[in-house]
Amino acid sequence: MRTTFRPIVLASVLALTATGLVTGPAAAAPVVPADCGVWTTAYQSSGQRVSYGYSNQQTAVESYPGDTLPWVPTAQQQLGAAGDTDLFISTELVTHPTDGYLYLLERRGERTNGIWKMTRNEATRLASGFANTRVLAYGYPYMYRVAGTSLYRYEVKYTNGAYTVSAPTQLASTNWNTVNTFTYERTEGAVDILIGTKTNGELKEWRINRTTPTSIASTVLKTTGFAAFGSLSSGWCQDHPTARPLLAITPAGAASAYFDANATDRNGTDITGESLGALGWTGKAYGQ
Repeated sequence: MRTTFRPIVLASVLALTATGLVTGPAAAAPVVPADCGVWTTAYQSSGQRVSYGYSNQQTAVESYPGDTLPWVPTAQQQLGAAGDTDLFISTELVTHPTDGYLYLLERRGERTNGIWKMTRNEATRLASGFANTRVLAYGYPYMYRVAGTSLYRYEVKYTNGAYTVSAPTQLASTNWNTVNTFTYERTEGAVDILIGTKTNGELKEWRINRTTPTSIASTVLKTTGFAAFGSLSSGWCQDHPTARPLLAITPAGAASAYFDANATDRNGTDITGESLGALGWTGKAYGQ
């Protein structure tokens, strides 16, 4: 799920600091305009949370000291976030690698005298039945889950001060093991639009009707070139309102940036891209 909230920051992939944002050089003749930005959440093997991004034609890595979990989620999605220059609050869903539970992750950070401190970073069990989850994608009020060969949908509600998750509806039972990435983009009327990548190299758009969710329409935007990526995130452009940037990251830590001049035309011929190189972004990344 896309969000305009970004951590203010503070780290490199290799060594955390409390003072600086680590950025990389701009690519030669970048295809993504400078007004576009796209980010993804990741967890390093140590449990430290980081954000990988491409904005203003530069790569960047952000994190907060102490923003850690004792385990690396197999999937993650944000429910909501708010903040300003000295405060952030984020509510998220994460799945555990071994115990089969979906967790509610509540994070809060505050900056005092220029120093960020995590004042809340708590994961609590929300629902069972989430073993082997590979991907979560959230578009209010629905959460989509990829596990094994299947795609499932859940309804997430906030009632009387607490979140609840409905029983699953299985939307498809075959071929979803070939889907590497899957992320919510937007809702058009009663249809959720999601994009992702497949093991055969396709970049694909799926359209799921909220009323009849087992009827899934799809369009292949690109037929090749996307097989290696373990995460795909979609961002925003300030001066190109119909466009979107995409950030794709391989498990080995290389990344590529793409620019889609028209994000809603169901046509990939106008999507251009470039490699950002081997950046060492080896944290487990999740599509946003």
